Amino acid sequence: QMQLVESGGGLVQAGASLRLSCVASGRAFSSRIVGWFRQAPGKDREFLAAITRSGSSTRYSDSVKGRFTISRDNAKNTVYLQMNNLKPEDTAVYHCVAKSSLLSPNLDTDYGRYGSWGQGTQVTVSS
Repeated sequence: QMQLVESGGGLVQAGASLRLSCVASGRAFSSRIVGWFRQAPGKDREFLAAITRSGSSTRYSDSVKGRFTISRDNAKNTVYLQMNNLKPEDTAVYHCVAKSSLLSPNLDTDYGRYGSWGQGTQVTVSS
């Protein structure tokens, strides 16, 4: 299991930006597909974005496409989520996830496909 630690969350006003970071332990980070999910109180986990090992391909949910950008720096074992034009409905705990690309090379939207999860970072957007 890879350990993932998120940071960068906080309380912001609507329209603001935040950049989340997720640092992974271990030397296998560059072989993993990584992504971001979020979970708001009383709601199911929601897929946000995923990125391939090299960073050459990404996938986004319709709810964040055009506002959020996922990127990674394999030299730093880090994946980022740049969030712009935040809305109150973006309020949630944000988790980064990782899975082995050897099992499946797909940018899955199903959280059950990801074997590693971080503890999460809270993002609160006020109106």
